[in-house]
Amino acid sequence: MRARARRSDAHAELARRGSMLPRRAMAVALTLALTAMWSPPRLAAPATGGHVTVTARKPRGRRLSGKSTTTTTTASLGCGSKPNNIRGATAAAGGGSKMEAAAAAGLRASFLDVLLSRRRNLQVPLTVEPGSPVKRPLYQGRPPMGRSEAMESCPRKGVVNSKEKLVEENFYLITESGEQGRVPVLLLKLNDTTPKRKPVIVFLHSSYKCKEWLRPLLEAYASRGYISVAIDSRYHGERANNNSTYIDVALKSAWRNGDAMPFILDTVWDLIKLGDHLIEREDVDPCRIGITGESLGGMHAWFAAFVDTRYSVVVPIIGVQGFRWAIDNNKWQARVDSIKPLFEEARIDLGKSEIDTEVVEKVWDKIAPGLDSQFDASFSLPVIAPRPLLLLNGAEDPRCPVLGLQEPVSRAAKAYEEVGSADKFMFIAEPGIGHQMTANMVKEASDWFDRFL
Repeated sequence: MRARARRSDAHAELARRGSMLPRRAMAVALTLALTAMWSPPRLAAPATGGHVTVTARKPRGRRLSGKSTTTTTTASLGCGSKPNNIRGATAAAGGGSKMEAAAAAGLRASFLDVLLSRRRNLQVPLTVEPGSPVKRPLYQGRPPMGRSEAMESCPRKGVVNSKEKLVEENFYLITESGEQGRVPVLLLKLNDTTPKRKPVIVFLHSSYKCKEWLRPLLEAYASRGYISVAIDSRYHGERANNNSTYIDVALKSAWRNGDAMPFILDTVWDLIKLGDHLIEREDVDPCRIGITGESLGGMHAWFAAFVDTRYSVVVPIIGVQGFRWAIDNNKWQARVDSIKPLFEEARIDLGKSEIDTEVVEKVWDKIAPGLDSQFDASFSLPVIAPRPLLLLNGAEDPRCPVLGLQEPVSRAAKAYEEVGSADKFMFIAEPGIGHQMTANMVKEASDWFDRFL
């Protein structure tokens, strides 16, 4: 009864403060309300400065190995073994009660059914083809001006003759038949044999970018002993024919024909297949595979970790949002604007004079089934427990409104606490920051991987 009253009081307090405070202060009010929803609460500011942090319990301040703190598919089946199929693997993993584990397995199975629904005739054995370095990366829309200062700030380890010791692999994974089933992969690592099997981190780029854009992060993590891996998401980079392929070909076609899910889900399929490849490599520790991404890449990381438990440490950056909350609270405009030509096409087809809630719902249902319902953050984030999960967002991000994360964060924190892993979940909303990956976020992600992977 006390816990229920405390949650009710927190909701009331959030509403009261939200009506009184300006936007920037509202992020702080939300954080205070959220921390009141679970026990023991904590409100803290990381040493990197300026953040508002929500976590279910104060971390113990010691480095924990990936093997002792994470639950992965390979661990649940015998670490290093390859599951006969991803459905069996995800069903075997999970924490909490048998009922909760069964519910998590059921949700993953439903997600896999959606992935398989549009590729039943496309499946082929996973194979690898050699590739070569990309000399002129292709970006969607206008190419970025300069390099990312946030990524350049990623901590590096001083390595003598680092360029000579850096090994680069370029190859393609064939994940299904058809042009988009050829996944370009960029892998960087140091040329050393100790330890024989190393931890891996998979990086996903944001909309309109490509894997080469992530190279500063790949090099920084490789200098510290990680194997760094990046892929081009669907209709980006090497998987695009020109700088408008993603919008004009992929997204509009998916709306018209309903034959693909290029916004998020199809790339998640590729990440499942990437997991199959990684656990078979002799230089990879199959129990220590992390995943992260920025914006669209953050969504890819979120959903890949939700469905595939082999991703043992998870850090989505400015990617997690409440899609249903945005629709119900008329806060979908910023997300829609990021791929507006798609929604304009749908508006015209639906005979509407302007984009409205109905248009938004119909587009999501067509190109990403379940995104605003059964697979939304409130339901998929808690399923990641007990694997370490760090959510990094801007407190003033209109595409991923912090208010829309109230329920997902509360549910995730509760799930982690129930399985005795409260210190493996953290949510950080950086005050004054919109939809932008910052140097602070890069540092927080780096520290999280160093601690848990």
